Amino acid sequence: MNESAAESTFDYVVIGGGSAGSAVAARLSEDPTVTVALVEAGPDDRNIPEVLQLDRWMELLESGYDWDYPVEPQENGNSFLRHARAKVMGGCSSHNSCIAFWPPAEDVDSWEAEHGATGWNKDTLWPVLKRLETNEDAGPDAPHHGDSGPVHVMNVPPADPCGVALLEACEQDGIPTSRFNTGTTVVNGANFLQINRRADGTRSSSSVSYIHPIADRENFTLLTGLRAKRLVFDGTRCVGVEVVDNQFGRPRVIRATGEVVLSAGAIDSPKLLMLSGIGPTDHLHEHGIDVLVDSPGVGSNLQDHPEGVISWEALQPMVESSTQWWEIGVFTTVDEGLDRPDLMMHYGSVPFDMHTLRQGYPTAENVFCLTPNITHARSRGTVRLRSRDFRDKPRVDPRYFTDPEGYDMRIMIAGIRRAREIVAQPAMSAWTGDELFPGKDVQSDEELADYIRRTHNTVYHPVGTVRMGDAGDDMSPLDPQLRVKGVHGLRVADASVFPEHTTVNPNITVMMVGERCADLIKADRG
Repeated sequence: MNESAAESTFDYVVIGGGSAGSAVAARLSEDPTVTVALVEAGPDDRNIPEVLQLDRWMELLESGYDWDYPVEPQENGNSFLRHARAKVMGGCSSHNSCIAFWPPAEDVDSWEAEHGATGWNKDTLWPVLKRLETNEDAGPDAPHHGDSGPVHVMNVPPADPCGVALLEACEQDGIPTSRFNTGTTVVNGANFLQINRRADGTRSSSSVSYIHPIADRENFTLLTGLRAKRLVFDGTRCVGVEVVDNQFGRPRVIRATGEVVLSAGAIDSPKLLMLSGIGPTDHLHEHGIDVLVDSPGVGSNLQDHPEGVISWEALQPMVESSTQWWEIGVFTTVDEGLDRPDLMMHYGSVPFDMHTLRQGYPTAENVFCLTPNITHARSRGTVRLRSRDFRDKPRVDPRYFTDPEGYDMRIMIAGIRRAREIVAQPAMSAWTGDELFPGKDVQSDEELADYIRRTHNTVYHPVGTVRMGDAGDDMSPLDPQLRVKGVHGLRVADASVFPEHTTVNPNITVMMVGERCADLIKADRG
């Protein structure tokens, strides 16, 4: 239903209509006896074709639908890098590509076994994944897949002949063609991806999947164009959120009689907590903010998938249409004996020179590229306040390639070399022209490291900044029920809650977090 100006009190208030927040709000509002408000700073995505049409996703980077957060100057990485964060319903599921991976069992099991997130394991979470999807592969041969969930998942058709040749080259280089999302982790394999997209080309974002079908539900209220300033507390109980409808607007409070769920993402969730007095005491005092809860882990543990790029001119015309222009995933290992891959690549059929051109590398129009990235980077960064003014962008410092052992750089260098090996196979001989960047003359570890530092990108996968963990872990701001420690009536549900990154693109996992949060709230409600 639409906003009623007179109604500002609800049973549940969800802050952020992104990948997890849309799922939380939709699932909570399934109970007709409760009222739910979903508060989003950006616009409704309905009738915005560049958002809804998946093949136009790259138009959204650094657009009006992007918070466009710069990173702090990097001592060992690319300081030009920007973190695209969506300012539109659906969040980053409306803004990035739509690569749809189930998280490996080993990833989610480690959340429980190694990080104290009791209840977060394969046996608990895979039924949630099944519930959220309608997967093209569902059937007797894949009983773990869902066939009636809100998120539509399809197989990318093998319509790109250069991509088909690349998979053959992977086979020739010892990386077999392997199906994804079968229930077994692909440690060494490649294929066209599964993506969350509908048959007509509409992205199956969390907004399209969860909110569009229920927008007129009587007990559900969608409030767009409202930016959160701070959380509102009565003592230590969260009772709502203060919002404005423009940068200098008069604040109003959206109140919750039950619980508030913060789903603003791995950058803005810690920011809003700190503006509200929940965070590291010294940092809050630095900005003149009264401390409600000393929570040193808020804004710490920032993890990402740093991404390198290597590109070639194509000897034949590349495809002129695509589901999303990045359609193949390649997984393999640099180090031996792993239960999960330590290297992932995406194959792109478009120029990807957004960080190489300024550094003087050549570019072209008819190209293909591979983007090696580190599945479990060991560098850790922070999100910190720039000031106490909610309008100021936070200080995002991923601290790329600063892990003391040099693991991240070692894996990335190996990734560039492995990409060259793959493309040098006979199957790619009809496609591979000149290497544009880093260029065939860049060969030594030192030369490759210099190139990577100056030109690497991110896959836009920040996680971990409000991580969940054991109740006694002072560095985990959340308990395993996603409740913020030290206060009542407040949970967090988005990528910030990850204790450790997923091996794969995390968007489906973030939707799963939203589903799981709704389950936990319903269980507490009884």
